[in-house]
Amino acid sequence: MNQYKKVAFYTLGCKLNFSETSTISRNFESEGYAKVDFTDTPDIFVINTCSVTENADKKCRQVVKRALKVNPSAFVTMIGCYAQLKPTEISEIPGVDLVLGANEKFNILDHVNELEKNEIAKVEAVKIKETKDFVPSFSMGDRTRSFLKVQDGCDYFCTFCTIPLARGKSRNATLAQTVTEAEEIAKTAIKEVVLTGVNIGDFGQGETENFFDLVKALDEVEGIERFRISSIEPNLLSNEIIEFVANSKRFVPHFHIPLQSGSDDLLKAMRRKYLSGLYAERVAKIKELMPNACIGVDVIVGFPGETEEEFMKTVHFLKELDISYLHVFTYSERANTTAKKMANAIPVNIRRERSKQLQILSEKKRRAFYETQMGKTGSVLFEGEENGGVMNGFTENYVKVKIPFDPTLINQTVKVKLLDIAPDNLVNVELLERIVVE
Repeated sequence: MNQYKKVAFYTLGCKLNFSETSTISRNFESEGYAKVDFTDTPDIFVINTCSVTENADKKCRQVVKRALKVNPSAFVTMIGCYAQLKPTEISEIPGVDLVLGANEKFNILDHVNELEKNEIAKVEAVKIKETKDFVPSFSMGDRTRSFLKVQDGCDYFCTFCTIPLARGKSRNATLAQTVTEAEEIAKTAIKEVVLTGVNIGDFGQGETENFFDLVKALDEVEGIERFRISSIEPNLLSNEIIEFVANSKRFVPHFHIPLQSGSDDLLKAMRRKYLSGLYAERVAKIKELMPNACIGVDVIVGFPGETEEEFMKTVHFLKELDISYLHVFTYSERANTTAKKMANAIPVNIRRERSKQLQILSEKKRRAFYETQMGKTGSVLFEGEENGGVMNGFTENYVKVKIPFDPTLINQTVKVKLLDIAPDNLVNVELLERIVVE
């Protein structure tokens, strides 16, 4: 019935959203829908929303407007975190036909099959406490890399964060089921898998299985060259995980560890589960065992009570740490969070100024890290063509390199020598040999 219906997807936000969109799109295709580009006059648009980024409402409106320009009679469905948090607001965006909360988004086909475009959007969003299912997902759009969802939700209630309200309690599939998903990916041409979730280190929630067990099991999966741990809380990144990765067959020396602030007072106000001393210990342990490891850091600037002195604690802490780059988030108030009610709000212009300062520090850190890698050899997994006849790839420790485009190198792992940093801050390399992985 649906083989002539066309569906397009648009994803806002994180890697977890991308893995879920990809799984939902495969469900549509298995029901006979044709997946098309956003601009290819789809009959149905599915927009996966995000609540973390600023101006979520504005971004949703812009995407809906663009969709209706492409096809004014298209059926528009909104899913994802913002759809769970603000279903009524989203349903009132002109042109939206269906809003599905966290519990309903994977049942989207049940709703789309029975609905025609109408004046008032239908909303299906139960209270987040009722969302208990875990739906495994992985992305397939990029033939080099897949994002594998290993966990969803969060039991931490950091004072700035809406994710527990949008995604519910921490949950996951069993270890065996998760390994089966990885084995499915291994049957494709994909070479690298990025483990993703909201709080992946909480895999198992302290029951009989845990994240370390998962890492050990995935390391045995044949047919995948690399596993990358996307983001893990410092209090959940145990020494045994670090030691295992240092000697692993498939896990690469790249960690992304949220810090949020270098001030212990602010970490307590944020209700984080660690202090700066533990964070510094984790970084030191990684660098002791893997001197060439790449370490990325999340930081929030402008949190309530972040005086100039507290901000400078973060700056000095980061300068001293042997890290490789920063993801800087400018604090913005979120409805239904504790931080929104806190005193001593920081003026928005100061938040932006601090964000710029840390962006500059991030550039310096990345360049300093790249400079330590010059003259060394590494393995690069090359991706498709980039602008101007150049192709890119990443070393196992996340150095981004470039070479002139060569179609035979797409999705190939090649041993290289890192030569120098180009003006665009990418690294020129000399090809040494292709790596054939059995």
